[in-house]
Amino acid sequence: MRTPIAIVFLTGCATYTSELERGQQAFEKNEHERALAVFRALEPDQSHFDPPEEAKYAYLRGMTDYRIGYRADARHWLAIAKAIDDKNPDSLPADWKNRLMPALTELNDEVYGGGMAALGNDGKKPKKDEPKKPVEP
Repeated sequence: MRTPIAIVFLTGCATYTSELERGQQAFEKNEHERALAVFRALEPDQSHFDPPEEAKYAYLRGMTDYRIGYRADARHWLAIAKAIDDKNPDSLPADWKNRLMPALTELNDEVYGGGMAALGNDGKKPKKDEPKKPVEP
């Protein structure tokens, strides 16, 4: 007996959605490394999400990166979340928007003030008087 393609497709979507929920639960429990692992595994499957799920994914991924200290990645994902929400109003809950904008503004201000290097993914801001490390070939 053959399984209809629609059933397989819907089952797959349910899996992506459940994985997104699992990542959100880890994020809400401050298990950021676990959340990031879930979100990274989901990244290739984002095309299966509808706009609100895409916005949710981008927001949670960005805020997870932000809390871990992956500032360049956080800026990328938070900008995507904002763009999706701008195009599809109310994709993100109001309280998420209230956290997204200050974080994104902070990250943008760092870039405008010191370039992308100011974000460094080590979670530390470079000091003005600290010599820059040479780039290895």
